[in-house]
Amino acid sequence: MSLDPWFLAGFLATLGLLLWLAGSRADKVRDRADFTLAGRRAGSWQVSGAILGTLVGGASTVGTVQLAFLHGLSAWWFTLGAGLACLFLGLFLAKPLRHAEVETIPQFIARYHGERVRKTASLFSALGMFLHIVAQLLAAAAILSTLFGLSLKQGALAAALAVAFITWRGGMPGAGTLGLAKLFFLYLCMVGAGGVAWHLSGGLSGLRTHFAPFPWFSLFGYGTAAGLSDLLSMLVGVLSTQTYLQAVFSARDARTARRGALLSAALIPPLGLFGISVGLYMRRSMPDLDSARALPEFLLNHMPAGFAGPAFAALLIAALATAAGLTLGVGTTLRGDLLAARCFGRHELLLSRLLTLAAVLLALGLVLVNLGSAIMAWSFLSMGLRGATLYLPLLAAVFLGARTSKRGGALAIWLAPPTVILVGLLETPPAPPLFFGLAAALLAYALGLLLERRFGRNESLS
Repeated sequence: MSLDPWFLAGFLATLGLLLWLAGSRADKVRDRADFTLAGRRAGSWQVSGAILGTLVGGASTVGTVQLAFLHGLSAWWFTLGAGLACLFLGLFLAKPLRHAEVETIPQFIARYHGERVRKTASLFSALGMFLHIVAQLLAAAAILSTLFGLSLKQGALAAALAVAFITWRGGMPGAGTLGLAKLFFLYLCMVGAGGVAWHLSGGLSGLRTHFAPFPWFSLFGYGTAAGLSDLLSMLVGVLSTQTYLQAVFSARDARTARRGALLSAALIPPLGLFGISVGLYMRRSMPDLDSARALPEFLLNHMPAGFAGPAFAALLIAALATAAGLTLGVGTTLRGDLLAARCFGRHELLLSRLLTLAAVLLALGLVLVNLGSAIMAWSFLSMGLRGATLYLPLLAAVFLGARTSKRGGALAIWLAPPTVILVGLLETPPAPPLFFGLAAALLAYALGLLLERRFGRNESLS
């Protein structure tokens, strides 16, 4: 593929700047606490940057434009749901989680559901995040192969190398800085592209002359059940992912953690509206286009090369930073919950870094033998494992505290993840695996409460 010199210069300069920012705070990483929690000194913007650095990726940009091309306004569910999830996190969870002074979600859950479930929760949580790393490496490999004519294997290798660099050098301090920088460039990309698309479409009146009110201007254009399902999936996914809550744990205090989550809630939804503008314009002007190419084609054909280059770099970094944030979450979970930190003493920082590197290499190996697999298939299985394992036990621990069903929580953590895996193995599951996992968790809690009523709380807690 022949690239415009201005495009290439803008792409490489932006990519180099963002990678430099990812490692620019390496001097702040002196021990394990700095690497995984930024020394619990993160300000509200750093907390927000760490959340957005992982949460705002290809689905918020390329994926939203693709869905808008296919369905219109209902493509807003992903970014709107992500914003509402961060709002819920800020209003109800940030303070109690930060006050708990923990490092991982399973550590918090274990205080109310027993230490016996901590390792199980950690294993399935780490596995869920690991599968999402695979999805992000596949996405980054596709971008690199499209731009530079690389094979998917070469693209995956380059992407894994970049993720390893970002994670090894920066840790949580780097994640916050990179997240804010990435958000700036993504906003620049989506505001610029969305504004041009809006102008080319003739504004709202121009769009209305080409699209019917339903389904194109309805949030439920592809079905009420499907829209609410996507919203629930986002709420569950955000609130049960170590990486997002790790940003809350890293805040200097509970008030800062809350403000960081609320900042994220305000910043994410507008991105989706700009993407919808692009998707509708491309549907109007190129209705036969492959929907997945709607945003890349718009940037290449309707934006100046000097703008398109940095925009593509931001889209690539979006996938890489998401993978890096998930990698950091996997490493933190494995070291904090499954390995006895006291056995490693002054080598804890090195251990944390090696665990993140191992996660990247294992994900790369899985990518190389599954290059033709669907990105969203990995994402759905990842969401199901994380959500089914942690969502209900976490909410019960926060809102019920000591009044929660310890036995019900333990049963939920043991039964829900295998349910997700079994449903995920079906060729055509009747509903997302996550929902079956949540149903199993609810039944487990109900069983736990029945046992407590029959045998008494003291016996059930033994």
